Amino acid sequence: MITINDLTVRLGGNTILDGASASIPPGARAGIVGRNGAGKSTLMKVLIGELDPDAGSINVPRRARLGYIAQEAPDGAATPFDTVLAADVERTTLLEEAETCEDSDRLGDLYDRLLAIDAYTAPARAGRILQGLGFDEDMQAQPLSSFSGGWKMRAALAALLFSAPDILLLDEPSNHLDLEATLWLENFLKSYPATLIIISHERDLLNNVVDTILHLQGGKITLYPGGYDDFERQRAERSAHLAAAAASQDAQRARLQDYVARNSARASTAKQAQSRAKMLAKMQPIAELADDPSLSFDFPDPSELRPPLITLDLAAVGYGETPVLRRLNLRIDPAERVALLGRNGNGKTTLARLLAAQLPPLEGAMNASGKMQVGYFTQYQVEELASDDTPLDHMTRAMTGKTAGAVRAQLGRFGFSGHRATQQVAKLSGGERARLALALITRDAPHMLILDEPTNHLDVDAREALVQALNAYEGAVILISHDRHMVELTADRLVLVDNGTAQEYAGSMTDYIDFVLGRNQPKAEGGAKPAKKSKADQARIREQAKEAKQQMAEQEKRMDRLQKQIASLDERLLTAGAKAGELGKERATLARELADIEAGWLEASERLETQAA
Repeated sequence: MITINDLTVRLGGNTILDGASASIPPGARAGIVGRNGAGKSTLMKVLIGELDPDAGSINVPRRARLGYIAQEAPDGAATPFDTVLAADVERTTLLEEAETCEDSDRLGDLYDRLLAIDAYTAPARAGRILQGLGFDEDMQAQPLSSFSGGWKMRAALAALLFSAPDILLLDEPSNHLDLEATLWLENFLKSYPATLIIISHERDLLNNVVDTILHLQGGKITLYPGGYDDFERQRAERSAHLAAAAASQDAQRARLQDYVARNSARASTAKQAQSRAKMLAKMQPIAELADDPSLSFDFPDPSELRPPLITLDLAAVGYGETPVLRRLNLRIDPAERVALLGRNGNGKTTLARLLAAQLPPLEGAMNASGKMQVGYFTQYQVEELASDDTPLDHMTRAMTGKTAGAVRAQLGRFGFSGHRATQQVAKLSGGERARLALALITRDAPHMLILDEPTNHLDVDAREALVQALNAYEGAVILISHDRHMVELTADRLVLVDNGTAQEYAGSMTDYIDFVLGRNQPKAEGGAKPAKKSKADQARIREQAKEAKQQMAEQEKRMDRLQKQIASLDERLLTAGAKAGELGKERATLARELADIEAGWLEASERLETQAA
């Protein structure tokens, strides 16, 4: 049981958590939600001991191993694969000791423990986790120093998942993931066998993984059973009850005030009036959900343009003279909503930059309406906002020649009214900065919005507000997002960027999710059936399948032989005495050989399945 007792935390003179209490039972799968700034990450930092509370405490079971991703991403010459394996500290320590241990009794204990923790299957498990998070075999063997910050954080996440702590703590784990890796992570967490506490703004992940919601608001914690949709329904009911209670209280207050005003001067009723005045003084106002300016998104509608806005005709795009994508045939019309799907690194951002005219076509043709305005949002724009300037400073520079009223009006569309327009960017939350960046790119009422991961800094309520604003917007939208809820509610066309090109995906988001999880195959453009293979292709496939079956049969024989040898060694180790060390080393060698053969068998099996399809 994790118990949060009257927890109070103050930061920079502000009270973030104010007497918050909650209990999380063993094995629970708890999602922490709340508006940006509500104290979610603060609560997590207190939980891991990184931050001391001003009052109260958090009690965690003794000897429970807590797992949390550090702020610093791993770096250096170590590979992602080495980094993940090293995360199992016990395994690493035991293997190192076994290499030099000469005490046969101790060596026997070491190998018993290595067997108990599945030490010899660890490389295969590490590879599967890295593969699920987007690292192919080549990437797993490259030094971490060669990766971007986002990929380093993926490696850190892989190491944390591999270490399998008793209490797994995750703070926005999908921020550095694409949709495909997010789906894999969700499936992994569904079957996680220990306690899970996750901060996330992904509605689908919260619905599919957690069984309890901890809602932070006003410094307090309220527990709701179920996933996010259950929480939202219960919160709406609670809000309605609060509103009704507040209205009843207002009516009661008015009656008391009227009684006091009419009866205070009369001697016969003065005592009753004083009693009611005391009741008034003791009445605590009932808090209702207030209007939140941080939920304000209002995209200005563009002027009308005749279709199409953009057409690509066998276009290629890349960097320098090297194409990343070829054979691009695409048409975008006004008011269309297109989501670009595909793993990170496949070229979604490259295609977006081509559509935004930031990259020229290397081959083929791209035709765009001469009057078209494009608003292009990326995370770099959020990060590059001048921290010492205010939203008003940024918008005034961007709208040179416009009146002060027009500048203020554009800021007001995105919740920056009054004093909020004159706060320094350094004091804005990540979500507020994202809103400012969206306000800046839409100042000229663009005909097309290109949004590359617009939700990374937005909480669930703000994401919902953004969805509604996009659906009300009358221009075209090109969306890249790992938030499948946003894609499902916003996009009416899906384009899959894969294998060096981009093609219409004829299925729904549900079909695509099934495909990513291996439950179906991608649909051809227009739902057409795959082309029939030639006789030569069929013969080649039959020959390859025959070779794969022969290889698998040989590997199965070797696996069977090794398993028998290992079983025999296990029996001998029970009574080995002084020879336990030598036998243990022999067993470890055989176990590694068995793991390698099993990996080869799986590869051949997958190749055979692919050929059969």
